[in-house]
Amino acid sequence: MKSSGAKGMFFRAGAHMAEDGLFGRVRRFVSDRRGVAAVEFAFVAPLLLAMYFVTMEVSQGIEANKKVGRIGSMVADLITQQPNVDLKDVKAIMDIGQSILQPYTRTRPTITVTAIEITYKPSISVKVAWSVKMENGVYTTPFKKGDATILPEELMFDQDSVDKAFLIRVNSELAYRPVITWSAADKPALGLAAAFDGISMGETYYLRPRIKDRIDCTGC
Repeated sequence: MKSSGAKGMFFRAGAHMAEDGLFGRVRRFVSDRRGVAAVEFAFVAPLLLAMYFVTMEVSQGIEANKKVGRIGSMVADLITQQPNVDLKDVKAIMDIGQSILQPYTRTRPTITVTAIEITYKPSISVKVAWSVKMENGVYTTPFKKGDATILPEELMFDQDSVDKAFLIRVNSELAYRPVITWSAADKPALGLAAAFDGISMGETYYLRPRIKDRIDCTGC
């Protein structure tokens, strides 16, 4: 009887020790904090990188948009300071305007200069005197002399006070491409990158001639 009881106590003690060993390992596994930092970093790192790139792209986009506005104002200002210009002068001024975008070079701006002649008597007439357009480094004539055009209402003079007026209009445009839309070998952007490929930016400036009543362009 004593031998049988001893065996029973031995088996119960062994089972208890085995149970303690199993639960002990589970408790140690649950309470073990080693590697938690690495796991947390693996979850947080992509979010931090995404926030960094988004912040960088937003700041670069805002700066590029400001530079597009500066292109229009600078080109208009340089042209209106001249008594007269020729096609070579206009091209040189446009090249200077394009350089404002540096160091951004993923796309090139489109700059359109239009000289507008306004006649108020006997009736109001708004027509193109000359125009030059630069797009991807190629110069063209977007509007023919004498083509009708439009002006904002606030830029129209009082027809009782003047007979004629002359304005230089400069329109600067850019299809901004963020870094995330870059693809090797000019392959098209896919997925989310395609939605942000070619963000349109633009600005239009109107200025009056500084020296003479009008500015003629030879060869335009």
